[in-house]
Amino acid sequence: MSHLPEVLWLSASPSLQSFNQPLLRYLSPHVRVAQWEYYQTLDEASSVENAVTLLDDYLQSCDTPIHLAGHGISGVIGLMYARLCPEKVRSLSLLSVAPQPAITWHTHYYIQRQLMPCSQYQLLAQIARSLFGSVLPIPAKELVVRLDRDLELSPIPHSLFKLRELAKGGISQPLLVYGSNTDPIVDPQTLSGWLPWLKPDDSLRRIPEGHHFFQMAHPQQVGDELLNFWQTVSVRSLDLSLIA
Repeated sequence: MSHLPEVLWLSASPSLQSFNQPLLRYLSPHVRVAQWEYYQTLDEASSVENAVTLLDDYLQSCDTPIHLAGHGISGVIGLMYARLCPEKVRSLSLLSVAPQPAITWHTHYYIQRQLMPCSQYQLLAQIARSLFGSVLPIPAKELVVRLDRDLELSPIPHSLFKLRELAKGGISQPLLVYGSNTDPIVDPQTLSGWLPWLKPDDSLRRIPEGHHFFQMAHPQQVGDELLNFWQTVSVRSLDLSLIA
């Protein structure tokens, strides 16, 4: 039996990666899942392209295509990689990723920072409540610290001086796009913007609640959707191999 992972969960937000753990714990008894982590130091320029290059370096050791999955900016890295190296990707699952991939919670922060006459702490406290809802997963002060660190350490393409855009579009491999009806960043209308880019066998899913980090609030429901998607991809691949 192979010990190589079937699924690679992408994590480019070190200070927020604990919010993925309920979902990863739910998935682990059902599928071989590994976690790829990207750490950007304060001395490095913020570059999502550099993260994609490092992901490619990591996947050089895999001789078969792999399911990629990620939330937010981590999913954006997966999207860019799947376009660059489709032969190495079995499928891609995106959670809270907009059809304009550069739209992340960081974008919301930088826009509000220019509009609202309040301190960074006050703004991050407001954003924390919009990302998680009225019941925060950890104390508010700690959450603000984590969001602040994510602004510094994740490979976001934005700054106070400029908001960048990334190329829109889908991928050649199977794609699952998953969002929450209560997500203030990738809201239902924004999520629907994916429809023109989806192939007939791709999937767009919404969960009724859970805000931006809905995979933390509803790990079983999200996990079942992911498992069903990966199983469907495997069945289709088997059918195509039999036809060939």
